[in-house]
Order: sequence, then structure tokens, then C-alpha cells
Amino acid sequence: MSGEPNTRLSDLFGLAGWSKGELARLVNRQAAAMGHPQLATDTSRVRRWIDMGETPRDPVPRVLVALFTERLGRVVTIEDLGFVRNGRAGKRRDSGNADNPDALPWAPDRTAAVLTEFTGMDLMLNRRGLVGASAALTAGTVLTSAMYDWLHTDPALPSGAHRAGDHPHAEPVGYDRYEAAPIGSQEVDALEHSVEVFRAWDASRGGGLQRKAVVGQLNEVGGILAYPHPDHLQRRLWGVAANLAVLAGWMSHDVGLEPTAQKYFVIATHAAREGGDRPRAGEALSRAARQMIHLGRPDEALDLMKLARSGSGEETLPRTQAMFRTIEAWAQASMGHGQAMRRTLGEAEDLFVSDQGQVPPPSWMQMFDEADLHGMEALAFRTLAEHEPKAAAIAQSHAKEALRLRIAGRDRSKIFDHISLASACFIADDPEQADRYARLALVSMGETSSHRTWDRLREMYRLTGEYAGYAKVQELREEIKLAMPRNLAKPATGQA
Repeated sequence: MSGEPNTRLSDLFGLAGWSKGELARLVNRQAAAMGHPQLATDTSRVRRWIDMGETPRDPVPRVLVALFTERLGRVVTIEDLGFVRNGRAGKRRDSGNADNPDALPWAPDRTAAVLTEFTGMDLMLNRRGLVGASAALTAGTVLTSAMYDWLHTDPALPSGAHRAGDHPHAEPVGYDRYEAAPIGSQEVDALEHSVEVFRAWDASRGGGLQRKAVVGQLNEVGGILAYPHPDHLQRRLWGVAANLAVLAGWMSHDVGLEPTAQKYFVIATHAAREGGDRPRAGEALSRAARQMIHLGRPDEALDLMKLARSGSGEETLPRTQAMFRTIEAWAQASMGHGQAMRRTLGEAEDLFVSDQGQVPPPSWMQMFDEADLHGMEALAFRTLAEHEPKAAAIAQSHAKEALRLRIAGRDRSKIFDHISLASACFIADDPEQADRYARLALVSMGETSSHRTWDRLREMYRLTGEYAGYAKVQELREEIKLAMPRNLAKPATGQA
């Protein structure tokens, strides 16, 4: 007991709207449902948790996680409640630490536990139809300052960690996870193949339809990682976890679950570093940066990209570095920094050309090809055109080249290219061509489950207002309004 209030638990308790007596009764009822009928909590004990900083013993933290997750409609973890994870000795972290609210980075032996617990709660929300997004995003500057030193060092096997040859034993790392066990190389092969299948589906159809399957697979991998494996298998398993976590985050971002997406990107960063793959950790952070730009926070995206670039290590391939530069350029364009954006895109082009393929790219980089390079350049110049209208012509050129190079199965990227092209045409005062490309995007959008495509379309719709007097454009505006899914809220651009 710290003797000080647990402010994190107090804040969540206030949001939930329970009385202390009501929470005590709910804890007893939920504990019995989870197989702990002997648990007896009362009002005074709840008061000690909140007002005196007392950390309850297992299974109470897991019971509280389930209760708050269901009540608030978003994933709540043991860390969110201000408790030390069960089975870990040590001082309870400062629940009111504004500089590092999520206690980042996690200790090596906690990553699998956090992963499994978070995915378990996410699956529970999926089953019950809860999609609340009331949590706040952690600022990019906070993530950067918390993780900088940690990401710049190589992982070391912690004292007392499992090693190959140990007797298999796994602590209960989370609630509501699948039964898992140690596995061999063939099972890891199958898991790696499943990542490719999910990745291809996401590129073609968007993240909505397969998100639950990816989260479930990640939950399974988290359980497997709780068991000891030979080093070469353990590294591959961490790689699978990192890839699945990035996919889960990207799919969550794709359907508008922004705080959940950010948490998965942080999980992916931890998993990649545990597997010794610092470039993968950097790429996971770059996804969080792209999310920040989409939400209108380009300055924080640049903070994250500085960490991604410096923390990814010298072994990062030129093509990966080129991809990082395109994200930075998009952030700079969002801020109206045209000169910096052009310089950064020039560096991206040089890096891309310099990669002669002597070292095969990792699986997670195979989606970034020449078409993607032009697609990102089109997006950057189209974004800059809001500040410098002359940039619209260059955006059109890159968007057309991206569309020419796109291969089959990249349907969502083609939609983005058409929207960039249409938007650039509107800015360039060419409503005739803009109408044509906008309709090409619109006809394909019903086949995807990507909210981001609708967010981009809304931005383009804003540009059509100037041409509402044109018959074709007015028809287009009406078609967009009719096609827009009614259950999608307005985009969160500029908000968190």
C-alpha cells in the first residue's frame, strides 16, 4: 500500500459512474463467474484501492479489467488501473505520472503478458458489439521521450528468464485467452503464412472484416510466447507477434478505433525489439506516425518518425529508409513546409533507387514498391497543394504513375490514388477531370471495409463545394452523400 490515492483507478472509477459499494458487489459477482466464488470484497476494500493506493491480489486486478472494459466500451488493462501486474514484485508505478502514463517501455518479461491481456479484452469487446473510442491517444512526444533510450539499445535476456531446455511452464498472462503450448518450427511456418494471408486481405479489402481474426491470432501467439522455446524459434515468434500487432493496429486505424490502434503499434514495437528486429520496431512506430498525420497532428508524427529512424539501427535497408522519408514528407506537407517536404522526398527517391535488392526485403516491406512510393508522393504534394496550389499538378503526375504501376490486389491503395488525383484536379481548377477520378474511387469504395477511404473522400468532398454550380459536380456531391455510410461519425481530423 503506497498510502497515496491511485489516480488512474480513481479517474476510471469516476468515468464508470459506480458507487464504491456497487463496484464491490460487481467484483464479487464477476469473480464468481470467472471461477473464484470465494472472493469477498466490500466497500472499505474498494476505498483502500482508490484512496490509499492498495494493490489487490490476484484475481482482483483481472476482474476489475473485465468490469471496466465492459463498462467503458474500450480495452482497459491492469496498467490502466494503476496496478503492478500480478506476480511481479516491486513498487507500484506512479499512477499520476503525466510524462509516462503507460509506464513505457515494458520490461521484457511483461510484453507477452500485456499483449495477451490487451487482445483478450479487445476480443471481448468484439463479441459484445462494443466499439467505444473514449480513450485518449498518447501524444507522440510522450511516446518518443519514454522509448528513446530503450529502443536505441539491444534487448538482453533478463535475469531468471526462460531458456531453451527449461521445463515448460507458463504463468497465466491474461484473461480470456486461448489455451496455448510450446510449438515447433512447422507451427511457426504456419503462423508466418497466416500473416501473409491477413496482409493480402487487408491490402485488398480493408481492415474491418478480418480485424477480429487477426486479434485472435495475436492472442494465441501471446499465449505461446509465455512458454520457453529455443532462441531461433523465440525470435521468429516475436516476429510473428510484431507483424500481427502491426496488422491489428492498422486494421483498427482503418475502422476508426484510434486509441486501440496506437496500443497495437506500441505492442508491435516491443515485440519487434524483443525479437532483435529494430528495423521492424521502427516501421511499427512509423505506422503510429501515419495515424497522427491522419488525425491532424503532424508535429507529433515528426517526433515519432525521428525515433523510428534513429531507433531502427544501421541495418535498416535503403528502401525502408525511403518509406520513412515519405511519411516525414507527408507530415511536413501537412504543416505547409513545402521546401522541407521537397527535400525529404528527394532523399526518399535517392534511397529507393539505391536499393539494388542485394538483400531481399523483409516480408513487411514487400508492400512498399515503386507504386507505393509514387502514391505517397502524390499524397504529400496533394496535401501541400492546400497551402501551395501549384503543387497540385505534381500530385496529379505522381498519382497517375502510381495507378499505372499498381498490381492486382491493392484495391484500397488504388482508391486512395484516385482520391488524391481527384482532389488535386479540384485544387488545380479542373472539375471535369476531378469528377471522373472521384467517380472511379466511389465505384470501388463499397467493396472495402476501410473507414479511412471515407475520411479521405470527405476531404475531397469539401473541395467540391467551390464547384457545386456545375451540374456534374452537383450530381457527384449528391452521390457521395447517398453512398456515405450512415454509421460513420465525422472524421477525427485535428482531434484526439
